Amino acid sequence: MSSTSLSPSRVAIALLCAGALAFACGPRTHSEAASTASLSTAAPVLQQGTVRSHNDGAPLASNLDVKLERDGIRFALRITNAARKHVELSFPNGQTHEFVVVDSVGREVWRWSSTRLFTQAVQNKLLNGGESMRVSEQWPHPSQHGKYTVIATVNSTNFPVQQRADFVIP
Repeated sequence: MSSTSLSPSRVAIALLCAGALAFACGPRTHSEAASTASLSTAAPVLQQGTVRSHNDGAPLASNLDVKLERDGIRFALRITNAARKHVELSFPNGQTHEFVVVDSVGREVWRWSSTRLFTQAVQNKLLNGGESMRVSEQWPHPSQHGKYTVIATVNSTNFPVQQRADFVIP
């Protein structure tokens, strides 16, 4: 093998790094930047919302809970199919959700998936009318006191959901 040829694993690593960098540095809307920069509450703020898909308008209701526990902070995102007919969520890989914590100036301080690997298999999740999907993860032993925002995402390609909640670590 010559010294100028690249092994397939080196090419794959370079592509993965480039993709991660492009995702992390992706564009933000003005409202997203403003909401992460202005955290003024002194207690967890629970947010609820309804998300409509771009496909057939089927409503998905979502809510995000933040619970301060002895050994960390528990985040729980619930997605409910508010329609009568079923909704099929499509996921491009094994990572169905994400939780990211940013500080009061918008810097990322914790990402649930940062130390995990996921399958590259496409998967689907069927939610019947009124049925819910719940994902919950824990940020273990946060080290700094202060104001934070958690951003919870369901990584569905056809019904993407994102919820935010502000909280304070005393």
